[in-house]
Amino acid sequence: MSKTTTRAFDSADYIDSPEAVAAYLEAALEDGDALIIAATLGDIARSKGMALIAERTGLAREALYKSLSADGNPRLTTLLGVLKAMGLRLSVTTDAQRGV
Repeated sequence: MSKTTTRAFDSADYIDSPEAVAAYLEAALEDGDALIIAATLGDIARSKGMALIAERTGLAREALYKSLSADGNPRLTTLLGVLKAMGLRLSVTTDAQRGV
């Protein structure tokens, strides 16, 4: 009988194209939960290489891991810096159901 080996699911392993990045982040933004958005950005950053993102943002890798985790609470400047480092930008659209 052979042993079955398993490993924990890591969504960063499946974020492998710009379209996947955009779809994953869009889903998190639609949810609207700040903790989910931060964790999603962390997953995307890990898929790109956290060391590379840290270098591009000028932030410590450990600080990025902490702030872009499910328990993190990143500052807006951190989020914007990470998005820029990954070649992403935010855009705003109206919510027809809510209106202003």
